[in-house]
Amino acid sequence: MSHQPMPDVMTEVAITRPGDPDVLQPRTVAIPTPSEQEVLVQVEAAGVNRPDVMQRLGEYPMPPGVNPTPGLEIAGEVVALGEGVTGFAIGDKVFGLTEGGGYAEYCVMPAAQALPRPDSVDAIHAAAIPETFFTVWANLFGIAAAKTGDIVLVHGGTSGIGSTALMLAKEFGIRACATDAGPEKCAAALEFGAELAIDFRQEDFVDAVSEWTGGQGVDVIVDIVGGTYLERNITTLSRYGTLLLIGFLGGEVADKVDLLKIALKRATLTGSTMRSRTAQEKADIAGDLRAKVWPALAAGRCLPLVHEVFPLERAADAHRLMESGRHIGKIVLQPTT
Repeated sequence: MSHQPMPDVMTEVAITRPGDPDVLQPRTVAIPTPSEQEVLVQVEAAGVNRPDVMQRLGEYPMPPGVNPTPGLEIAGEVVALGEGVTGFAIGDKVFGLTEGGGYAEYCVMPAAQALPRPDSVDAIHAAAIPETFFTVWANLFGIAAAKTGDIVLVHGGTSGIGSTALMLAKEFGIRACATDAGPEKCAAALEFGAELAIDFRQEDFVDAVSEWTGGQGVDVIVDIVGGTYLERNITTLSRYGTLLLIGFLGGEVADKVDLLKIALKRATLTGSTMRSRTAQEKADIAGDLRAKVWPALAAGRCLPLVHEVFPLERAADAHRLMESGRHIGKIVLQPTT
């Protein structure tokens, strides 16, 4: 990355109006100034995530006062420090979770949500880490308190969330199975760490999981599908099991739920979004990741699979790929500077 004087303006990709991917358009804007406890990062790569697509469609707006430009995760170089920032210096290589604005050549980020980038991890892979790792850590290891020896079912094992959940489960001694569409994706799920990969187009996951667990069921389900899976998810949970609702590709409403089954199992149904969490909550998650996951990343483990990298100006094509469901792993944008 060059160390020439910083320009006054930059290119970002904005959502011009709610709609199809073509509403994502490059535009020239002033480079932002970091506020207190923020760092300004020259972006080397930015991850693309399902919440970006939902935001583009007008279904997941940023909270008031937050940058409406999409982009929740970046990797790059610190080029300016806001007042009060400690632990980082200009020139540091970092990656982390933004408060929006990642689809740009420069982006401000809360220092508490930034992590030092290991020398062994390039910017492309680093940019593909924060959103899914923050989400999976907060849910699987935070809310569900998954531990060594537990059994987890991950729906969409080759999605960003799914692949991250499988890799971290393996890293921390949690047995995992996964659902996905077709033999290629099921094979990839096994590579990520699943012991069993179920092609939901060919097989009912309830029966497959029951057979695999000897009728015991799973301790935790990481679910990005939602409504259409709810009844079967509850059936698949073990006694005291936890269902984590992270995504809603199958709808936000379920037609029927056997409440007695939940009570008899003493099951927990819960969910969360990262966007609604407080700055302190995100800082705490970042601290956990730095202490417990950063060493694995530095050693070359748990690195995301990057499916394709697009120039920043082709963000619309990146969104088309994500909506097609053809990808395995993560999609990343790269500014040309």
